Amino acid sequence: MSYRDTFSVFLEFCSEHKGIRPEKFSLDNLNRKLVEEYLEWLEKTRRCIASTRNVRLAAFHSFCRYLQLEFPDYIHQAQQILAIPMKRTKNISVEYLTLDAMKFLLEKPDNRTREGRRDMVLLSLLYESGARVQEIADLKVGDIRTASPSTVKLTGKSDKRRIVPIMKPMGELLKQYLKENNLTGPYAFDFPLFSSRSKDKLTRAGIAYIVKKYAGEAMKESPELFPDKFSPHCFRHSKAVHLLQSGVNLVYIRDFLGHVDIQTTEIYARIDGEMKRKALEKSHNVVSDKMPEWQSNAGLMNWLKNLGK
Repeated sequence: MSYRDTFSVFLEFCSEHKGIRPEKFSLDNLNRKLVEEYLEWLEKTRRCIASTRNVRLAAFHSFCRYLQLEFPDYIHQAQQILAIPMKRTKNISVEYLTLDAMKFLLEKPDNRTREGRRDMVLLSLLYESGARVQEIADLKVGDIRTASPSTVKLTGKSDKRRIVPIMKPMGELLKQYLKENNLTGPYAFDFPLFSSRSKDKLTRAGIAYIVKKYAGEAMKESPELFPDKFSPHCFRHSKAVHLLQSGVNLVYIRDFLGHVDIQTTEIYARIDGEMKRKALEKSHNVVSDKMPEWQSNAGLMNWLKNLGK
């Protein structure tokens, strides 16, 4: 996350909620109360986690340290902002599946029944789009584009919308689903994409129930493939990890997931790094225990030891 990101969002807050337009903002407006209100807005309105709040605050702290040196008249304001404490953060456990485990799970719904086919499309789209559960629950037929290139329009936090691409097989699956459920005409554009037997929109709880049902079946058959805790959000985490492993840039993954800050997305880079470390540790077991030649060369070792003297 850059300083530009931090202060552009801050100026947006000042303009929309404090009546201070960006072109009218000056250092005289900057004070502890304003920054604290901004941080509270991040958490309550934009639903940012504590670690994101801390990153934003760190940017203000850095700016205020510069401000003290370059503009002594603002030392008191700067010190007041520097006194704003960071929030304690919890270690977030990110559960995800391997590609094999995800494929195994997506094969669980019974495609011989209408409900099973609905569930198969729902679970597949949950993974393919990397969407939050609420974003899937809020999908309308008009948000789906099955023509090439196939896309899904998602409405995320703070009603921010993004269009994400889906692969051709998923597009075909959705086309078949819409046709089977008579959702292809213009009249159906505002209908919920996924509904219950009573034609009511599926809720977050309803989707969570479906996920739990099939995850439970899959875990009974192959418990070694699944984490101890499994939630609908695991689809989103899994998609992000798989994209990163495929070589997709972290910035693109941030936009794909609809994250406000790259710092939120970086958790997947740490996961990928940990996976690589474990793979290297396992490979160490097959490496010869024979001491490398350079290590048994006394003259070379003495020369290396004397380098720092």
